[in-house]
Amino acid sequence: MEQKKISKSVLKRLPGYLSYLKGMPENSPTHISATALANALGMGEVQVRKDLAMVSDGGRPKIGYLREALIDDIEQFLGYDNTTDAVLIGAGKLGQALLDYKGFQEFGLNILAAFDVAPKMDITEGGKPVYPVEQLESFCKKNKILMGIITVPGDYAQDVADRLVGCGIKAIWNFAPTHLEVPAHILVQHENMATSLAVLSMHLQAHITNE
Repeated sequence: MEQKKISKSVLKRLPGYLSYLKGMPENSPTHISATALANALGMGEVQVRKDLAMVSDGGRPKIGYLREALIDDIEQFLGYDNTTDAVLIGAGKLGQALLDYKGFQEFGLNILAAFDVAPKMDITEGGKPVYPVEQLESFCKKNKILMGIITVPGDYAQDVADRLVGCGIKAIWNFAPTHLEVPAHILVQHENMATSLAVLSMHLQAHITNE
């Protein structure tokens, strides 16, 4: 299928579709419609139908999509069949957990190494190396790294981002609780735990109030 330009909002929804499709029981029907997927995820049918049409041309009226083929189409569109090498800066508890998480391989992400201002280890339990941050530039250039993952405290995140940009990084996955200023051609994906907790808290408060 010809690659189409797609918005960030659609990109954020696609992994949700993929997770649901891959989590369906083995005895599920071989086909699934946009309507069934929308109902299962509590989303609008029109939105789901448009999203799927952006990544797959396998949908058929009154039949829907062949589930396995739709999974393949979404994974290929998201680049999960390609491996992206990345580096992680900040080898604290969160950084180590991400570094050794095997599940990233399923999504085509391979974190080659971590860097820290004061490494407390040379290698993690999962076998990933941890280097002094002074070696970041040479490592990125040698391995042609295009993605950086930031897990440092917020006060240091901007300096790390600037350093990654100088290394030639094109995308940053930011776990630090702060906004980053980067050039327009650099994509930053923020993982804000405070925002997620606020949404959950508001939901719980509304549930308690309505009881």
